[in-house]
Amino acid sequence: MSVTITVNGMPRTIDVDPDKPLLWALREDMKLPGTKFGCGAGLCGACTVMMDGEAIRSCQTPVGSIEGKAVTTIEHVATTAIGRRVSEAWVALDVPQCGYCQAGQIMSATALLTQIPAPTPEQIDSAMSGNICRCATYLRIRAAIAKAAAA
Repeated sequence: MSVTITVNGMPRTIDVDPDKPLLWALREDMKLPGTKFGCGAGLCGACTVMMDGEAIRSCQTPVGSIEGKAVTTIEHVATTAIGRRVSEAWVALDVPQCGYCQAGQIMSATALLTQIPAPTPEQIDSAMSGNICRCATYLRIRAAIAKAAAA
């Protein structure tokens, strides 16, 4: 079945099973490897992308359910003002350790600041609670989000 979605500002039509997870359509069919597979159950946040500005777990989102929607991946996030501020704060505060979860972390942070430009520490913690960092860089993640919000 052909499915058309806008990915990183460009309409893309792919011929896939509509039940295929968006994660695999991005990685395999659209050759966008920045979105990572973590747990496959939507629990870790490594696969987070934005759909119409909201953070979603691409491993649990059937590609057929998002036809006509706009998806933003880590490959494109820094082209927006908020995504650029988040990415710059990540670098300035040396947030990543191993880096595996960071694409999902940045996507969730960008979605948060898109919806709440000046979040409280509690709002940051709540928005980021679904993103697991096995290296435990949570304090640097929180500081980078606050820095991006203040910029």
